[in-house]
Amino acid sequence: MTDILTIMRTSAVIPVLVIDDATTARPLAEALVAGGLRVLEVTMRTPAALDAIAEMKKVEGAIVGAGTVVSQGQFEQVMAAGAEFIVSPGLSQGLGETIVKSGVPFLPGVATAGDIMRGLDMGLTAFKFFPAETSGGIKALKALAAPFYQCRFCPTGGITEASARDWLAVEPVECVGGSWVTGGTLAEIEAKARAAAALRG
Repeated sequence: MTDILTIMRTSAVIPVLVIDDATTARPLAEALVAGGLRVLEVTMRTPAALDAIAEMKKVEGAIVGAGTVVSQGQFEQVMAAGAEFIVSPGLSQGLGETIVKSGVPFLPGVATAGDIMRGLDMGLTAFKFFPAETSGGIKALKALAAPFYQCRFCPTGGITEASARDWLAVEPVECVGGSWVTGGTLAEIEAKARAAAALRG
């Protein structure tokens, strides 16, 4: 099984996907992967999410994970749907330990030093900094990351096409999460994905 750091380093931007209609999932995934964004996070915010994960898994080259996982019940559901990694908005002891024990790549949300220390206690060193902009932005992440030199981050929440490059320039940042690449026609989405994939270069 691929580890979470390898997944984070696969794409400069991880699209955060809210899917209302599972029939749109596969074409959307094909457009994003064609543009160079292979890591896809399907959020558990809609009834279509589980079917969307299963559909996106059919796309060659796609690495499909589940986001907004907040309970053990949801964790079991997304694993049954074929999720290859798990993203959560925060880090609770019960859910965190369950996912860590399973060995599935896990990217929990953190916003404070206490959050990170709880993750380190579980053996985690990769985190989603969330919500990135309203938690103080780049200055806050730099200050937070300083004492936790061993940690790597994927800031998510309020990051835009205009600000993504600045976030990616921060040393402990491996990738960013964003939804700006997901709007428009499939051709427009592929073009946005191509531009996003080039941000790291």
